[in-house]
Amino acid sequence: MNIGRFTLYIVALIVVCTPPEIAASERDDDAMTVTLLFTNDIESAYDPVPAFWIGDLDHIGGIAQMATLIEQIRSREPNVFLFDSGDIFTGALSRQTEGALMFEFMITMGYDAMAIGNHEFDYGHEVLTWQKNRAPFPVLGANLFYKNTDHPYSQAHTIIERDGVRIGVIGILGQDAASSAIAPAHIAALDVLDPAESVRQSIRALDGAVDLIVLLTHQGHTAPMQTDAEIDPRLQRDIDKDIALAGAVDGIDVLFGGHADAGTPEPVVNPDSGTLIMQTYGQATYLGYLQLTLNRKTKVIESYTGKLIPVDSDALTPHPIIEEKFNHYRAQYPELTEIVGSTDARLNRKYFDESDLGNLIADVLAEQTGSDIGMMHPGGIRKDFPKGDITIADILDTNPFVDLSQVVEVNGAVLRKILEQSLTLDRGLMQISGIEITFDLSKPERDRLVSLNRNGKSIKDGEKFTVAAAGIIARGGDHYDEFLEGRILRDAQPVSDLLIAYFKKHGRVPLPQAGRQVEISNAD
Repeated sequence: MNIGRFTLYIVALIVVCTPPEIAASERDDDAMTVTLLFTNDIESAYDPVPAFWIGDLDHIGGIAQMATLIEQIRSREPNVFLFDSGDIFTGALSRQTEGALMFEFMITMGYDAMAIGNHEFDYGHEVLTWQKNRAPFPVLGANLFYKNTDHPYSQAHTIIERDGVRIGVIGILGQDAASSAIAPAHIAALDVLDPAESVRQSIRALDGAVDLIVLLTHQGHTAPMQTDAEIDPRLQRDIDKDIALAGAVDGIDVLFGGHADAGTPEPVVNPDSGTLIMQTYGQATYLGYLQLTLNRKTKVIESYTGKLIPVDSDALTPHPIIEEKFNHYRAQYPELTEIVGSTDARLNRKYFDESDLGNLIADVLAEQTGSDIGMMHPGGIRKDFPKGDITIADILDTNPFVDLSQVVEVNGAVLRKILEQSLTLDRGLMQISGIEITFDLSKPERDRLVSLNRNGKSIKDGEKFTVAAAGIIARGGDHYDEFLEGRILRDAQPVSDLLIAYFKKHGRVPLPQAGRQVEISNAD
C-alpha cells in the first residue's frame, strides 16, 4: 500500500515540519498514529562523545542514553515500533563477546526487527548464525543464501502487529557492502543475491496480510569514518541506491537505510513510488523518527512527519538496565582497562585528509612488521584516540577487526596504482607511512599523483617495496584491486594487536609527523 503522489506532495508541504504533539492533537476518530523509530550503524558507539562540531550540545550519543530516549517516546506516543538497519557489531566488547553484547542491549531496548549489515560478519558467518539465535526479534536478510543453494541463511521478512496495525518488515544486505566491506573468508559460504528480486518475493508473500511494508536496507556507499562527518559537505553520502530500489519495486511504504550514514533530517520521498526514505548519521548520535497518520479503516497514509532526534547525553539519564549489562560485561574483561601507553594530544580521524590518527596507525604497521611502507584505509579507523592514557579498549574500539594484517611486495608502478585508487577518494584517503606524495585533485581520476618519494628521492617503477596493510585491503577489499598485482609475503598480527604492542614498547606517543600527503592544486 503506497501513498498517492498528489497527497504525498501536499503532505510534504504542510505536515513534515509539524511537531508530533500538535499533529496528534488534531487527529479525528478516523485517524490513527503509528510511530516508527529506527537506528543504523550503531557499531561500537556505546559511550557519549564530545559534540565538538555541534554548538548547543556538550556531548552526544551513548547507547544507555538512547535507550532512555526511546522509552520516553514510547511513554507518550501510541503504536511505537523500533527497527535497525544493520552494523551493530564492532568495538572492544563486541569483539570479546562476539557480538552478544549488542544483542543484549537490543533485547532491553525492545527492537522489533533488524537487517543484517556487513559488520555482522566481522567474526564470520558461523558466529552470526549462533548469535542471532539469542535475539527475540527477527534478524533479516532476504537476499542471503548458502552458496549455490536455495537454502536461506536468514529470515527474509516478518509481520509485526500492534494495536490492530500489521507491518511487514523486510531486510536486505547490499551486494556492494558484501563484496567490498567484508573479509572474503567471513562470507565465502554465502551468496548475496539481487536485492530487488528478493524484496519482490517478500512483498508477494506479504501481499494482503499487512497494512504497511517497511524495508530495512544496508547498501550504498560505505560511510565515511569521521566523528564530525555530518558537518563536512565532502562527506555527505547519497542514498541513490535506496531511492532506486524504492522506485524499482512496487509496494514499499517506508525504507530505513544504513551503511552510508547519510543522515536525512526529514524524509526523502521517491518521486515515482512515494516511498518515504530515511537514515541516521550512525554511531548512536541520533534516533530516527517517522510518525505516520493512517486512515483507521483503510490504513492509507494520510500524513507524516519525520526527523532525526539528537541523543543529548547530558539531558538524558542513562537507562539502568543497559548500564547494568554494560558494567556486567566490562567486569568480565578487566584486561580491556589496562593502560598500555599515552598520547600527547587527542588524535582524530579524517576520511578525505591526512590525519594524526591515520598517520600513527600507518607508522605502527610499518614499524611493527618491519615493512618499508605502512598503509591504513580510513574506513578501518572507527574511533578517535583521547588525549592522555590509552587503554586496550581504546585501541580495540579504534580498530576492532580480527583479520590478520599482511605484508605485500609491490613495485613502484603498482604502488602508484594503489595511490591513484586512494586519490579517487572513493573509499577515502589512504593513510601512509614511509613515503611522501603530492597530488592534484583537479586532474582526472587515475592521473592525480604528481610526485611519489621515499626519503626525499623519487620512486622508480621497477623498485620493489614491502607494504603492510590490513588484510582486507591487501586482498583487494574496499576496491583496492591493485594490491592483487603484488605478492603476499606473510601474515602479521591484526592491526589492533600491532597497536597494543607499539604502545607497550614506546609508552608515551607524540603526535606523528604530518605533511606526508600534500595537495598542490590549492597551493598559491
